[in-house]
Amino acid sequence: MATGEAGAAGEVLRITDLGKSFGPVPALNGVSLSVRSGQLTGLVGSDGAGKTTLIRIVAGLLPADRGEVAFPSGSAGGRPPIGYLSQGFSLYGDLTIEENMRFFSELHGLRRYEKRSTELLELVGLAPFRRRRAGRLSGGMKKKLALACALVHRPELLLLDEPTTGVDPLSRREFWGILARLQQDGFAVLLSTPYFDEAERCTEVVLMHAGEVLHRGTPEAVMGSLEGVMLEVVCNPVRGARTALTSERGIDEIQLYGDRLHVLSRSVEIGELRETIQRCMNAAGVELIAMQEVSPGIENVFISRMKEAG
Repeated sequence: MATGEAGAAGEVLRITDLGKSFGPVPALNGVSLSVRSGQLTGLVGSDGAGKTTLIRIVAGLLPADRGEVAFPSGSAGGRPPIGYLSQGFSLYGDLTIEENMRFFSELHGLRRYEKRSTELLELVGLAPFRRRRAGRLSGGMKKKLALACALVHRPELLLLDEPTTGVDPLSRREFWGILARLQQDGFAVLLSTPYFDEAERCTEVVLMHAGEVLHRGTPEAVMGSLEGVMLEVVCNPVRGARTALTSERGIDEIQLYGDRLHVLSRSVEIGELRETIQRCMNAAGVELIAMQEVSPGIENVFISRMKEAG
């Protein structure tokens, strides 16, 4: 259901108690959030978290089973202009970059689009390649072209479904540079991502798992929500170390990251935690290579909240 009632200043999207199931499987279960102008809201979670389902409902591609999707800034009873970028490449590979831009401009009823098209291609760095066929572009360039096409009609809300999945690190960095400029220009952006480092670039982070919101807030607030002290322990063998530490008093959580552990305690001081880990490593015959205090990241918080949720 879309409404045009007035909301908080700058509020472009408001989602309330959204629910959706596919047969017996719940994809969304009571999700609520909002997005404002100039805000970049990131839906963060693994596959099956409900991120894509949420974005498709907002885009009008799927009906919700319950809840409300409201657009306070839209005209009475209607949606504001929305730009949508799906996970897959949905443009026309046999058309050039320029021809794709013209097609989507005309699709949105734009008669004078040349200046707008040129501005967008310059923004995403594709102006020198405008006569190249879209099917011959690299993965990163395809994403940039799709973004330019999604922006051609000046949407108030931009929906991006895992826009940097499958592109190289340089293209990811360039894409986020473009998003930062769009945010400065006042665009409201709702995107999904499986990358926790990208979540730190967002204005607001929404941690999702199994169709539910585990936690939400600014990146700083999310990272600061994990109480206690945390040590990063580099050791060998790492799984043997995790087993040795599992039942120790004062250790509340152990997270495995490749060749290291993140050990969290909510009840003891950092010095005592160090001593406990050193003692356990010695008793188990585990080589302790390095140990240092670290601040929890968004991924740490996500894993902790997921364990709490069961």
